[in-house]
Amino acid sequence: MTRGDFVWPDEDACSAMAGQWADLLKPSLQEGESAIIELRGTLGAGKTTFTRHLLRALGVEGRIKSPSYAVVEPHEAPGMAIWHFDFYRFNDPQEWEDAGFRDLFASAGLKLVEWPDKAAGLLPVADLLLNLTPLDEDRRQVRVEAGTAQGAQWLSRLIQEGVPHG
Repeated sequence: MTRGDFVWPDEDACSAMAGQWADLLKPSLQEGESAIIELRGTLGAGKTTFTRHLLRALGVEGRIKSPSYAVVEPHEAPGMAIWHFDFYRFNDPQEWEDAGFRDLFASAGLKLVEWPDKAAGLLPVADLLLNLTPLDEDRRQVRVEAGTAQGAQWLSRLIQEGVPHG
């Protein structure tokens, strides 16, 4: 499995990496492909902050709100559909079927998933898994793992492009 370890000393570094991910993902997403990114970490680890920076870098305009209560928030960016899931309060597998999540995950576009463990057994394999660990108030340890061949290609390109990693 391809893996990269990074440290964000501050939110600017988080934003910079989100911009690099956006540049890597855009071509595939604009060609109608799919990507699934799982974001793992404790409350306050930076999952939603990274997601907001990534959405902005992909071209999402307007207010970006957390899907904590709605479970999913759809977004539009030039040439692609994006869904931001937050399964923190998810506890009914029937909701998966009733809400049409199976169809959303089968469709083209980017799916960003916070708290994927709460929907264990229902989610398809993620292309990328970002594990965020707070080191102090500002710094974050970020372990990125590829779950698919496509994810491994994206991660390898990110590493080759010179992102400082720990």
